[in-house]
Amino acid sequence: MSLAGNGIRGIVVAGTHSGSGKTTVTLGLMAALVQRGLAVQPFKCGPDFIDPTLHKLATGRLSRNLDLWMSGGDFVRGCFQRHAANSDIAVVEGVMGCFDGGESSSAALAKALGLPVVLVVDVRSMAESVAAIVKGFEMLDPEVQLAGVILNRVGSPRHLELLTGAVNRHCRAEVLGYLPREAEFAIPERHLGLHMGEEAPIRAEALTKLADTVEQYIDLDRLCELAAVVSDPAPVLQAAQCEEKRVRIGVARDRAFCFYYEDNLELLAAAGAELVEFSPLADEKLPVGLHGIYLGGGYPELYAARLAANSSMRAAIRDWSEAGKPLYAECGGFMYLTESIVDLDGDEHPMAGVYPVRARMKKGRTSLGYRQATTVAPTLFGKAARCCAGMSFITRPSTRCLRTWNGCIGWPMARWKGIGSIIPWAAICTSTSGLTLRRYRIF
Repeated sequence: MSLAGNGIRGIVVAGTHSGSGKTTVTLGLMAALVQRGLAVQPFKCGPDFIDPTLHKLATGRLSRNLDLWMSGGDFVRGCFQRHAANSDIAVVEGVMGCFDGGESSSAALAKALGLPVVLVVDVRSMAESVAAIVKGFEMLDPEVQLAGVILNRVGSPRHLELLTGAVNRHCRAEVLGYLPREAEFAIPERHLGLHMGEEAPIRAEALTKLADTVEQYIDLDRLCELAAVVSDPAPVLQAAQCEEKRVRIGVARDRAFCFYYEDNLELLAAAGAELVEFSPLADEKLPVGLHGIYLGGGYPELYAARLAANSSMRAAIRDWSEAGKPLYAECGGFMYLTESIVDLDGDEHPMAGVYPVRARMKKGRTSLGYRQATTVAPTLFGKAARCCAGMSFITRPSTRCLRTWNGCIGWPMARWKGIGSIIPWAAICTSTSGLTLRRYRIF
């Protein structure tokens, strides 16, 4: 199968709400289009580490995050254009409900990229009322091009007849197809969401079955026809390429530390950094010749016993920090720098001990949202009074201050402002509890 026309062809797959089946439909569309022989470039709206790894399972390509609030419109459009340019079609998975998130919503992203929206509607326990939902999504923002609808969890042929009849009578959007309620496809979940793609949570045969189901019940030809062709060149923002590798940065990467944005790593490499991966789980020593360390997020709480058992690496990280060398950590990386992690079973495991606190796991999220950090002293991110954009997804609050902050490398260096809330300062020179800085957007 080939798609005619010049330019970049793409769609945004959005949902009415979280749990509507958006990720299942997106993965099915990607896998089915690949099965047809198309090169599919995946993207994810918003700051998500997990869904992009699932996209890679379905397409064989790295998925890129597109976040208007943290990265800005020019970067987002440039990222989309650059990575979709050598594909047949780009499929962008939305975030939460279509309009959730304001300026960084799926709807806002669709408008910024000039792409149509395909809306996934969970129709379980409804019939003709589906038209009121679709009509509302059409009317809320007329600038959003709601081109098609995919009905999820359809119960019977009669149920489908009632649903499609109502949408056809009252709405502009086309019903592109559906997934039957008996379609069995599940991705294992845990406290931070779905399992990572690297953990192979979806068997190859299950993904093939999902692709076959999409091929059978969804009009892929019409979906490709509705996909917009973006021909206007967007600003392509790229870091200046530095041929000389001027610094070596150790990047912790294993099952415990696996949350990284590829764009961040590529920007570091383009700026002249040699990225050297190491494993706090398996390696006893840091790589030689490092100038800095980057501890990403992930699941240290799931591997706390193994991290604790690797005492030589914990000591190496602590010695590095106490020597005043550059060390940046976020989310799970910050947890590794605390005195200890208390897991969900109440067991306490010693960590690197850079920060005089312990991280205690709790069931459910305690905080989720975008954050702005204003530095009050010089940091790795620049001079004082710089504002950095990031997001937090916290299930693991830090507790029990064991000694004064000035007793370790961290000290009060930033004030944090959340969207709709103010949260306490943290020590940005090494980390923040749960903060992820997306491409370090500096104001």
